[in-house]
Amino acid sequence: MNAIEIKNLNKKYDNFELKDISLNVKKGSIMGLIGENGAGKTTILKCILSISKYDGEILVLGEKININTKENINAVLDDVFLSEYLNPYEIESILSGIYKNWDSNYYFELLDKFKINIKKDIKDFSKGMKVKLKIATALSSKPKLLILDEPTAGLDPVVRDEILDILLEFVEDEENSVLISSHITNDLEKIADYITFVEDGRLIFSEDKYELLENYAILRTSEEDFKNVDRSFVERYKINKYNTEALITNVEKFKIKYPNLIVDKLDLDEMMVFYAKGNKYE
Repeated sequence: MNAIEIKNLNKKYDNFELKDISLNVKKGSIMGLIGENGAGKTTILKCILSISKYDGEILVLGEKININTKENINAVLDDVFLSEYLNPYEIESILSGIYKNWDSNYYFELLDKFKINIKKDIKDFSKGMKVKLKIATALSSKPKLLILDEPTAGLDPVVRDEILDILLEFVEDEENSVLISSHITNDLEKIADYITFVEDGRLIFSEDKYELLENYAILRTSEEDFKNVDRSFVERYKINKYNTEALITNVEKFKIKYPNLIVDKLDLDEMMVFYAKGNKYE
């Protein structure tokens, strides 16, 4: 069973539109959702959670979202949380009465691990502490699916690493799943099993991370040699002052066909830049 199934998701605003998004998040996996600001990542997450109305079909844990499925889902969104005038101890007393599967022992264990003062008001927390508290509350409801929107943005590397370790522990039993939107692609390269890339409301790809990074590469060559490259290999290209760079696919076949051309491995940041600023053949 897939944790999430999205078919032909469409959502229209006055100045933005999600167009025919279809993807699956496999049970027991972590999927990273990437794209520029305004690409549609948060809109997709809010549609999955039924916060926003949409056209299309979304199944969560095998069903359309309902009261029962909501017990098995939790989310960490930037603009959704309890009053900042509460402290973690008071939050526990509230949430333990809301979630059927709430685990108080695990909640306080996480707070201790994150070094969070349970008697201190949230308004006095640093940004990193607020994020860790949100994640602690989300995990303590014992969800099967965790949805996160930019959870590590603006955090220092040590805090980010703590959060990534917790997410990896969460999916260890292969029963739980995570969908995480992030601009920090290095984090996703560490923990994600799959990567979904959206650009201007359109799905560019949704693929296995390891296959993705093996199948794409950067070609750096002269403009003259680039003219002789089979266009079917080229996703995007940039003509620079001294050379031409191209994002290419089917790397192994490309190397066989063009053994004298140099291709370099790339990361997710470089891939996003090519899609954002590169040219494509029309």
